[in-house]
Amino acid sequence: MHIAWLGKKSPFCGNVTYGLSTTEALRQRGHSVSFIHFDTPTPSLGRPDAAGSDPSVSAEPLGNPEVALPYLVKSQVYTIPSPGAQRELRESLARLRPDLVHASLTLSPLDFRLPDLCQQLGLPLVATFHPPFDAGLRNLTAGTQQLTYQLYAPSLAKFDRVIVFSELQAEVLVRLGVRRERLAVIPNGVDTDTWIPAAPGSETDLAQLRLLVGGRRVFLYMGRVATEKNVEALLKAWRLVRPRGCVLVIVGDGPLRSSLQYGNETDVIWWGYEPNRDRRVALLQLAEVFLLPSLVEGLSLALLEAMSCGTACVATDAGADGEVLEGGAGIVISTQGVTTQLRTLLPVLRDQPVLTAELGRRARERALERYTLTGNIDALERLYEELCPQPVAA
Repeated sequence: MHIAWLGKKSPFCGNVTYGLSTTEALRQRGHSVSFIHFDTPTPSLGRPDAAGSDPSVSAEPLGNPEVALPYLVKSQVYTIPSPGAQRELRESLARLRPDLVHASLTLSPLDFRLPDLCQQLGLPLVATFHPPFDAGLRNLTAGTQQLTYQLYAPSLAKFDRVIVFSELQAEVLVRLGVRRERLAVIPNGVDTDTWIPAAPGSETDLAQLRLLVGGRRVFLYMGRVATEKNVEALLKAWRLVRPRGCVLVIVGDGPLRSSLQYGNETDVIWWGYEPNRDRRVALLQLAEVFLLPSLVEGLSLALLEAMSCGTACVATDAGADGEVLEGGAGIVISTQGVTTQLRTLLPVLRDQPVLTAELGRRARERALERYTLTGNIDALERLYEELCPQPVAA
């Protein structure tokens, strides 16, 4: 099956990491995948002479073209395409003639044109809709995200299928008028063979990291340092407790870092953005507790990666994260009063290493049970077959 995957390519966006992992997994199963995105072509992905006369296309080793659409503005939140982007998208799809189009919506005006465009070309259209949310609307950030859902709902009703990450997210869209039969709940998946607990005897591999943290026990946040992630509440709780023998490592960057970072704190390490996947795996293996204080979420890929690495997890019930950890796979706190709750929890987690070890074991078990990349791709293939019946390559 030939699938045209539409997304936004950026090293700083977790949803794109998910998209790239998915396209690669589909290719490994024998599908042909063309990746269409808002970015400049990546020369290393193919031969410069293979793109023909179209400068927006670069050929990849598997023979599937990568199409770069022009844009005026691209941020973490939205993309404003150039005036000619819609024409280029239509011409690219007409030239590629995929069996199916799968769009990871980029909060762009082109999102709203896709249903009509694909209908004109006779192409089945699937959307992955992943803006963060909090069904309880318990804070201003959640209210702002609710407007995004209200804006998109009429357009989502025109897609053949809309993939969401949880039943809770599906309920939000149903309340906004999207028919339930158009929704498919397919959670994010993580490669549980890559994101693994530290193996016995692997202390040598982690020795350098242990030196960097001074041999202290590690509490870890990994993600953007932005308003919706609520890192400020985590830092406030940490600074009130200052758990002895422990260090808080903040992996990530964002607009609030300069205002939250103090220059003389010995028990807070601002790691910054970490592009190396193996180093991110090692950081999660080193950490005793992963903390996610978000006000809104979709389904955090960083949370799934931490769970897969066997790290004890504490997360708010924003988006689907509470659903992921329910039933003892982690500790779920409310988006309201995060600082107060963490102020109580941090000393308990510091004093109960047996508890954190058991939570880590349960987290890994839950990831293997429900959130594997293999399971995610299996569900995608079933959906594709439903919309475009034909033999699917093994």
